[in-house]
Amino acid sequence: MPSAIATAPSSAPSKAASSVSSAFDLYDPSEETVLLRQTVRRFVEREVEPQVLEHEREEKFNRALFKRLGELGLLGITVPEAHGGAGMDAVSAVVAHEELAASDPGLTLSYLAHAILFVNNFFRNANDEQRGRFLGPVISGEWVAGMGMTEAGAGTDVRAMTTVAERDGDRYRITGRKMWITNGTVGDGELGDIFLIYAKTGGQISTFVVEKGTPGFTLGQQIKDKLGTRSSPTAELVFDQCMVPASNRLGEEGDSLIHMMRNLELERLTLAGMSLGIARRSLEVMNRYAMEREAFGEPINRFGQIQRHIAESYAEFLAGRAMVYDIARRIDLGAPGHRMETDAAKLFTATMCKNVSDRAIQVLGGNGYVGEYVVERMWRAAKLMEIGGGTLEAHHKNIVRDLARDPSFYR
Repeated sequence: MPSAIATAPSSAPSKAASSVSSAFDLYDPSEETVLLRQTVRRFVEREVEPQVLEHEREEKFNRALFKRLGELGLLGITVPEAHGGAGMDAVSAVVAHEELAASDPGLTLSYLAHAILFVNNFFRNANDEQRGRFLGPVISGEWVAGMGMTEAGAGTDVRAMTTVAERDGDRYRITGRKMWITNGTVGDGELGDIFLIYAKTGGQISTFVVEKGTPGFTLGQQIKDKLGTRSSPTAELVFDQCMVPASNRLGEEGDSLIHMMRNLELERLTLAGMSLGIARRSLEVMNRYAMEREAFGEPINRFGQIQRHIAESYAEFLAGRAMVYDIARRIDLGAPGHRMETDAAKLFTATMCKNVSDRAIQVLGGNGYVGEYVVERMWRAAKLMEIGGGTLEAHHKNIVRDLARDPSFYR
């Protein structure tokens, strides 16, 4: 475990951190997770919250703050300590995403793309030589990483991708375009540093590590004016006969579907963690506002219409949180086997956080419609949870298909 987490002071924590229970439970099952939650909450309070509105409004990626995630040991959170990571589990990954998203869903999305879509994915599927070459700079935050699977005409339907990689001696020639890539750019005209790229090799799909500066690899369209998570940069990646060493291929040709399955459960679980953070912050804001705002001579939380918004949000948040952490505690990062459950967790929490943030705006009225009160930003970010990392419709399809294979799921 990195020293930044292991040595964080447990006495006299900040006000935010002091709300974390010291008793081990479903949400903080060990001393390690209690300490992690305290550390991330302090970091959020002191460094994330003060900058979030500016970077969201200006659609700027805060690279210096992102590097601080590396200094805290969070960018390699699921990588074993022997390889320079924090050696933590799925519960810890959810904790980090919940706490960060309660303040800055944009920064959290970039964090997820780096720590889960690249780092965890890469570590689980790379060989030792590849780990030695690439892990250090991405775990430290020196490099900003991402993953390129989606294309303009291929999202949920992965097999429809048109990017191809053709073997040419000891290299591969990659041609194609990837769209909607988180961390595709880290500033105006500047590519992210390193990516896992999926491309077709014959009739199969293979995975390649592609670094910035590789000939034929350029930045395409930089996607601006997104509904939410605007501090997380999104871009198109262009590959025009991009020559990549064969030593940058992960595993064998055609192994990508295995790679995807190994990483999918943690990806969807951490996205569900983001939804928890968004919902929690929205609930906190609406509850506090309803206690302080008066109408007709009394606080608005005395009115039944407002009570319904707050009470239903609280109940749904508790249900989602229990669901996500219960699934997380049973996941073995090295052995997938909970796809149906992680699909269900993301399916439920995505819509839950959108509904909670929507109710928060309703409770705040006009104040909820402006940036100063946070909930409009949470509402904008919440919609992405129903689309990114698997649409609601994809989760419906997966769950029904898996239930048909195993109708005894409840026994």
